[in-house]
Amino acid sequence: MPVIEVSGLTKTFRTYKKQPGFGGAIKGLFHRQYEQTIAVNDVSFKIEPGELVGFLGPNGAGKTTTLKMLAGLLYPTGGSARVLGYVPWERADGYRRQFALVLGQKNQLWWDLPARESLELNAKIYGIPADRFERTVAEMSEMLNVRDKLNVSVRELSLGERMKMELIASLLHQPKVLFLDEPTIGLDVVSQKIVREFIRRHNAGQKTTILLTSHYMADIQALCDRVIIIDHGKISFDGRLNEIVDRFADFKLVTIQSEKANDYPAENLARYGEVVEKNAGAITFKVKRDRVIAVCKSLLDDLSVTDIDIQETPIEDVIRQIFAR
Repeated sequence: MPVIEVSGLTKTFRTYKKQPGFGGAIKGLFHRQYEQTIAVNDVSFKIEPGELVGFLGPNGAGKTTTLKMLAGLLYPTGGSARVLGYVPWERADGYRRQFALVLGQKNQLWWDLPARESLELNAKIYGIPADRFERTVAEMSEMLNVRDKLNVSVRELSLGERMKMELIASLLHQPKVLFLDEPTIGLDVVSQKIVREFIRRHNAGQKTTILLTSHYMADIQALCDRVIIIDHGKISFDGRLNEIVDRFADFKLVTIQSEKANDYPAENLARYGEVVEKNAGAITFKVKRDRVIAVCKSLLDDLSVTDIDIQETPIEDVIRQIFAR
């Protein structure tokens, strides 16, 4: 049975369109204009137990809105969803004790209190025994390298340290489902790596089902085998991460090393493919996938080549092209 099952989920927002100036404000008292924004449009997908799925899309695509509906914070306009057998927006106690939502730009810890006191409050809310609480906090804080920060006021923690404490707070009650919205946003590369490794190990050890949104492709590549791409509220791709390159990138990058690279005129090189980069010792071509073998043979026959390298298009570039469409 899928842990998360979404069918035709739709969410529209009705917003007041204010006219400019004082006159517009007066008119708005008697006659208001409204416009509808479709944030999520007929979204459907299923996620199996223990999966760690990347949920990708540009800003405003509907990612956070979808997570908020699955967490029961928003009511949908249409469609249905079930998580762990529950309808999220009915907010049943049994469901709320089995999932967690981490918003990278929102705090759940008390700003003026030491992080440990907020964690103790969460433990009381969820009825976590004291011995289990101590063991869980010790293990997670050690893995996230923040054990010496537990008694520091939250407002005095760095952004990375706060995010790590947020993760601990969300996982104290060992939820079966975890929604992560931009967990590494704004973090330095060291903190990003620690958080990624923590999420990966937690998913592998606890078999927690995780739906992760992130604008950092390093997060997705390090953690997710499957990705769902949403744009303008609609699902445009749902499949394995490595299938994205095969489906959306119809070319490869061919780089040759040559001591005579600068001697070859651009008009002569164009017959091999689009020249992406050229310097004193190397030339990189963008070549159609079905022409790679023939082009490589021609390059070796025609030019003074000391080395040749063939690479897939970087996943970041492919995702950027999908968003641009």
